[in-house]
Amino acid sequence: MHMLLDTHAYLWFIAGDEQLSPKAKAAIEDPENLKIISAASLWEITIKLSLGKLALKTTLERILSDHISNNGFNLLPIETGHLIELSRLPMHHRDPFDRLLVSQCKADGLALCSADQAFKNYDIELIW
Repeated sequence: MHMLLDTHAYLWFIAGDEQLSPKAKAAIEDPENLKIISAASLWEITIKLSLGKLALKTTLERILSDHISNNGFNLLPIETGHLIELSRLPMHHRDPFDRLLVSQCKADGLALCSADQAFKNYDIELIW
């Protein structure tokens, strides 16, 4: 399976947070699965840190580099096809980061690992 992690799923996984569902944790730890982090999630983390809306037990540098490579995650840049898909998305909710993740899933045929119930309104596979 090829799956994109929502920002909170990534942060919960690297922190060992029990909010991550057992199903999501198992999917992330499965070596057969391709685990992907969007550049949009890293952007969201950076913005929330700078606004004081997110506190981490580690440094931003470790979040942006070590935790990605050490856990076998792949980084997904924002590409033209993702933006085209974004322009076609229905306005089920307004969070720009979430909408971009949905667009990346739709454009690239990825499942999304997320606890966010708003994603059920989109035609994508959810893992939670």
